[in-house]
This record gives sequence, C-alpha cells and structure tokens, in this order.
Amino acid sequence: MKTTGLRESFGRDGKRRKAAMHLIPNLFTTGNLFCGVFSILSVFKGDYLIAAITILVAMIFDVLDGKSARLTNSTSHFGLEYDSLSDVVSFGVAPGLLIYSWALSGQGTFGIAVMFAYVAMGAVRLARFNSTVAVADGKYFTGLAIPAAAGVVASLVVFDHYSMKIAADVKPLLVLVMTLALSFLMVSTIKYRSFKDMKFSGDRHITYLVWGILAVMLVAAWPQVMLFAIFAGYALLGPAERLVGFLPKMAGKRSPSKTEQSVKESNS
Repeated sequence: MKTTGLRESFGRDGKRRKAAMHLIPNLFTTGNLFCGVFSILSVFKGDYLIAAITILVAMIFDVLDGKSARLTNSTSHFGLEYDSLSDVVSFGVAPGLLIYSWALSGQGTFGIAVMFAYVAMGAVRLARFNSTVAVADGKYFTGLAIPAAAGVVASLVVFDHYSMKIAADVKPLLVLVMTLALSFLMVSTIKYRSFKDMKFSGDRHITYLVWGILAVMLVAAWPQVMLFAIFAGYALLGPAERLVGFLPKMAGKRSPSKTEQSVKESNS
C-alpha cells in the first residue's frame, strides 16, 4: 500500500512538472501577444516610438519562447499554433498599423493596400512555416521570418526618431518601397540563415565571443543605429547570398559558349 502511494505521488509530481514545463514557453508567448496588443494601442494614441520599442520587446519574448520550449523539451502542436497566432498580432498587425499610421496614412487607398499586403504576406509566411516545420532544414529559413521583417519596421521608426529624421515628402515613398520589399521577401523562396548550426566548440568559440562582445558594445553605444543596421543587414543577407550563388553559375554558362565560339572561328 505504501509503495503504491509513493508511486502515485511521484506520478502526480511528474505530471505537475510536465505541465509546468509546458506552461513556461506559453507564458513567454503570452508576453509576446501582450506586447503586440500594447503596440497597437500605442499606435492608436500616436506614440509611435513606444509602439516600435514594444515590437522589439515582443521579439525578445518570441526568442525566449522557442528557446525555453527546446530546453525543457516541451514543444507541442498547441504551442506552435499559439505562437503563430501571437506572431500575427505582434509582428503582422502591429507593424502594419504602425507603418500605415506613421507614414502611409496620407496615401489613401494605396497606403491601405500596401499595409494589408504586409500583414497578409506575414500571415502566409507563418502558415507556410507551420505546414513545413516537420521537413524544414534547420540551418535555413525559406523566406524572411516575420519577426525579422517586423524588426526592420520597428528599428526604422526608432532610427528616424533619434537620428535620421526622414523628410516628410520622402518618408511615404521610402516606407512604400521598404514595405513591398519586406512583403515579397517573406513569401519568397530565398534562403535565410537561421544560425542554428553555429558550433561553439574548439578554437572558434573564442572568435565568436570576441565578435559577440563587439556587437554588444556597438548596440549599447548606438542602439538606434545598430539595431536598424542589424535588421536591415539580415533582410538583405538572403538576396545577397543568392546573388553571389548565381554569379558562378552565370560565369559557367558563359565560358563554354565562348569556347565553342573560338572553336568555330578556328575551324572556319
């Protein structure tokens, strides 16, 4: 009887621990969702800087959500769906409303269409990710991740508030081009590095540590500049790597044709 009681108590404790492990990532996801809703409310009040910063904070919760789920081995289908729904709000609707109210409200129906394109493409990007997560390559993302796209939008608002001060006649055109480009990159087939394959063993961990310290120092010294540089640089990294990959192929196609032409000329 005592043995049976001990087993039942250990079994209950195990279930409680397992439930607690599943609760931790979902709490981070809830924090992500709260930041998204708070950002939307800030846009309605005209506090664009607060709205942008809140989106950046939501990204921290999103990272902690995934990391905690993997560390506690508590990934689940419910967590995946909850995370995606929260991402639609925090990194889709909130940045979309921020884009429109901050720069595109004077563009009429076209501004609304561009804003909707960003939100819709972000939702499509999340749906595609969820449908292919079981067979996806862990080293790369297909298309720009929606948190990264939202990071470009939010960091641009912060950068403009503190440093750049974009001219009123230039801002709508710049934001239109940027928003359409981000919308395309999210649903494109361009590969983006996930940096999950980075190995910190051996002599390389010293190099990574040095670069990490330098990056933290730069962000701490000029956060409004460096955050935009990091997010914009990552958004451009995928197209740049694809272009670099195309160049050798194009050179390989051209070189045989030149060789064949020289052979024909010598025969003639």
